[in-house]
Amino acid sequence: MADVFRRFGPAFRDQNGASLSTARRRAMFAIESCRTAALGGHVEACGDCGHQRVSYNSCRNKSCPKCQGLARAQWLTDRQAELLDVPYFHVVFTVPQQIEVIAFQNQTVVYDILFRAAAETLRKIAADPKHLGAQIGFLGVLHTWGQSLQHHPHVHFLVPGGGIAPDGESWVACRPGYFLPVTVLSQMFRGLFLHYLGKAFAAGELNFFTAHRHLHEPAAFRRYLAPVWNTEWVVYAKRPFAGPAQVLDYVGRYTHRVAISNNRLLSMDNGKVRFRWKDYRDGNRQKTMTLDGAEFIRRFLIHVLPDRFHRIRYYGFLGNCHRARKLERCRELLSMAPAAPAQPPGDYRERFEALTGRSLRQCPHCHVGTMVVIASIMRPRVCLPLPDTS
Repeated sequence: MADVFRRFGPAFRDQNGASLSTARRRAMFAIESCRTAALGGHVEACGDCGHQRVSYNSCRNKSCPKCQGLARAQWLTDRQAELLDVPYFHVVFTVPQQIEVIAFQNQTVVYDILFRAAAETLRKIAADPKHLGAQIGFLGVLHTWGQSLQHHPHVHFLVPGGGIAPDGESWVACRPGYFLPVTVLSQMFRGLFLHYLGKAFAAGELNFFTAHRHLHEPAAFRRYLAPVWNTEWVVYAKRPFAGPAQVLDYVGRYTHRVAISNNRLLSMDNGKVRFRWKDYRDGNRQKTMTLDGAEFIRRFLIHVLPDRFHRIRYYGFLGNCHRARKLERCRELLSMAPAAPAQPPGDYRERFEALTGRSLRQCPHCHVGTMVVIASIMRPRVCLPLPDTS
């Protein structure tokens, strides 16, 4: 990705600079500069053989495909420690194409509505005595892309198969192999989402551009949404066959990266970028796609989220403010052993070794000595031009 941005990024900025958000500009610079002298670094030397190694700093941007491996590994470790001894379900909420268009031009507002409507749907139906009659807890991860990098917002939820009874004195388990009725989930999700979208429109929180500028008019907005009231919104719910760790790992693929990984990129020739993608509509066949460099960057940047937007959210008894206390109560009700004390994550070298089995401290040349930092490489100062005040 860094090579793609360095090759095609300057021309893309020239053509689209006025429409690029701060977050997308920052992501472009970070990916281009990651692990280069532009971010500084340090020099290490082996205390035994004298071998030297130059290490440049990573950008740590959430959109960089090279920087989030250790963060993802730590997140998975933390979440695995919270798993309960119950079946888990993987639930996905997706919006129709007409909503995708509105979300494309109003990411922060509509993605928040997507989270809110989907989470409220799960909580309300689970709390209904006709279905489960319990307080549930779950986590959600926003995923905005398809395999071809087109805009396709949806939320993945990982949900335990049961919850805490209203009186807090027992665990209410769902039926074996069955969580909640998908049809009921779909209908409530549709109603809640369109309700909150209508409130956002009435409050003037939605903006429309280019071919959809006319949707600023209330009558046009109502006409545009009329068909989606009568279509079935897709809600997918399935118990993971290999257990919660499998779906947790699957969901974890989307927590700390954006759109496409480096190993899917195949070539960059003649102004084109070629990459692998999986066609789900054609039996999951692996195919290749070729895009102009500018179009590839445009599609990638669609999925750079707005500043301070939280891609991962927690609800119910997994809510951040009372997670530890509620999980402890869940373990008591399920007769599980108390959770082991959390281990400090250590520095990046310890996490890297735990993740890969390779040591960053051991000399890669003699495999005996220890690499020690002997010098720092400072970031070059960027001199900005002074504004012309004449």
